[in-house]
Amino acid sequence: MKLTVRPNHRLARWMYRGARPNRLARPMNVVTAWLSTSGIWPGRMVTLQVPGRRTGRTTSLPLVMADYQGARYLVSMLGQDANWVRNVRAAGGAVTLEHGRRDQVVLVEVPPAERAPILRRYLEVAPGARAHVPVPYQAPLEEFAAIAAAYPVFRITEPAEDR
Repeated sequence: MKLTVRPNHRLARWMYRGARPNRLARPMNVVTAWLSTSGIWPGRMVTLQVPGRRTGRTTSLPLVMADYQGARYLVSMLGQDANWVRNVRAAGGAVTLEHGRRDQVVLVEVPPAERAPILRRYLEVAPGARAHVPVPYQAPLEEFAAIAAAYPVFRITEPAEDR
């Protein structure tokens, strides 16, 4: 599949080259995380707080939460190599989400075979992520199924209902 990168997507892809935020994206993420944590930012923005897998130090970053069939999900627009994905896996999914209030939750990874409709919904509600996913958000589910294994999806659950 050939990816056509639109001019406004080039900046977004440059800001997260190598699945890491660059010098411009890092301070923007700090501001966005503060806005979403305080509840000022729109409802889909949350701040994920997860302990680092090596240092144990809490890392905070803003993410867009997608809803699908009554459940809430977090998706890695940068794929498997995103640092937060590795940290969530190392923490066994136990994280804190903030948006006006702090919630202790467990993130449960969705199997690749079930990700396609969630990925499409995520791109509908997170236009900033479209530059990082090689499928248009209006594409048929088959196209999302073809890339689903490369983009981790986590269902947000309460600690008692995890796994």
